[in-house]
Amino acid sequence: MASILQIKSLTASSWNSILRRHSRLAGHSTAFAQFKLMLREGVVPDKHTFPLLLKIVSGHGGIDLDQIHAQIWKFGYTSDSFVRNSLVSAYAKRGRLPIARNLFDEMPTRDPVPWTALMRGCIQESRPSDALELFHKMRCLGIEIDEVVIVSVLKCCGLLGDVWLGMCVHGFYIACGRVKWDLFIGSALVDMYSTCGRCDDARRLFDEMPHRNVVTWSTMVAGYVQCNRPADALCLFHDMLVEGETPNEVTIVSALTSCARTGALVQGRWIHGCLNRSKLETNSFVGTALIDMYSKCGCIDEAVAVFNRLPHKDVYPWTALINGLAIHGCAAECLDLFSRMIKSGVQPNEVTFIGVLSACSHRGLVDQGTYHFNSMLTDYGVEPRMEHYGCMVDLFGRAGLFEEALNLIRRMPLEPSAGVWGALLNACIIHRNYKLGEIVGQHLVKLEPDHSGRYALLANLYSLAKKPGSDADLRKAMKGRGLEKMRGSSWIEVDSALREFVATDVTHPESKEIYRTLDEISTVMKLES
Repeated sequence: MASILQIKSLTASSWNSILRRHSRLAGHSTAFAQFKLMLREGVVPDKHTFPLLLKIVSGHGGIDLDQIHAQIWKFGYTSDSFVRNSLVSAYAKRGRLPIARNLFDEMPTRDPVPWTALMRGCIQESRPSDALELFHKMRCLGIEIDEVVIVSVLKCCGLLGDVWLGMCVHGFYIACGRVKWDLFIGSALVDMYSTCGRCDDARRLFDEMPHRNVVTWSTMVAGYVQCNRPADALCLFHDMLVEGETPNEVTIVSALTSCARTGALVQGRWIHGCLNRSKLETNSFVGTALIDMYSKCGCIDEAVAVFNRLPHKDVYPWTALINGLAIHGCAAECLDLFSRMIKSGVQPNEVTFIGVLSACSHRGLVDQGTYHFNSMLTDYGVEPRMEHYGCMVDLFGRAGLFEEALNLIRRMPLEPSAGVWGALLNACIIHRNYKLGEIVGQHLVKLEPDHSGRYALLANLYSLAKKPGSDADLRKAMKGRGLEKMRGSSWIEVDSALREFVATDVTHPESKEIYRTLDEISTVMKLES
């Protein structure tokens, strides 16, 4: 490369090739450094230089977009439609929507590119309604609607849970016969239906597709996870492997998440082994899923081992292990890891503090929990959310500090959720504070009159408080609203296969043997107690 730079007659086109090569081999920063060298050599950029440069740096937060924008003004390319399209895309991708929108509004003519770029920026910034408004304007103005726009619209439908609009888009594509062959649109439709909770519709569409790639398979596996159907996700993951499709990071993470939810440790270890034998890198994304899987399957030592082997750790693997240690009641280790995280320069996020506060709650560390809760905003700029207040109410409640818990609830800047009140009710049951518990329980029932679990919790309190009349009235109220107590369920893994068990279920072909074994276990437990 040094010999190339010694040539004095390099043109703008030659420099564009150098920029492209450096971005591919050395990264964004090096490519930007080459652009500066180009300017120092006195070479004037052409109309292809800036779109190339903007594409290189748009996703790299360390490079100042305003510098490049200033150079575009300097060399007079602000009126070039190709350059302006690239500017809108770059600002939108960086999340700087007001500037992107101003540039967009100033354009005398607009092809589909800036419309799509702005829509994607809105989606990225969790503003799907704004993206749909842009889509509506495109339709009104007769702008061509291509596949990229349709995918963005379907993403908005998923984010908003608007399955009706998504079905309208689906109908449009069926009418023009494009769903059958367009993997791009097909994958987006599968994702939309899954995100809207219509997993069976997503699977029906998936099965009808004559051709599927890794993106389509990964989308459907992730859809099952999103719809809380982990067993189906694992079955489809295995089907994918049988079909000879190589999974990507998204598929692996979805499969590991399913193992974590069902406690399928054997399958989780098998996936980990496949990962080690493949060319996929165990990066922060995959590493976090592995840590979470091992933690939730009861193997905290293996979770720690995965964490220690990760070459680079951002906030996500740190947070996964902190939460894993909290789940296992390892409060001292959890707080020590949090301290190491801060010393390493990694900034905690909202989820990190949920793990820290949960650890303090389970071990009754009131002073430490209060300290970390107060430090969230003052030291780290993390605004406490409902989940954090719930952890603190749980912490005070478990310690029997009901006045402190009530004072915190009164001072909350948010309207206390059912989860917060539920944490206080649990504490009342633990400490036999039936008087306060009855008040809290009745408030919970008013907050969520169609939630059978709230009635069940209050009924449990009445039973412990020996108030059968109130218990009977509550169950009558449940019956009047057509509510039934949600049956508990659990998963176990036997010979690498998942088995689901539901309370009072008699449809299992071996239910007699199962209940006989349960009776035997119950008898032994009573004798031991």
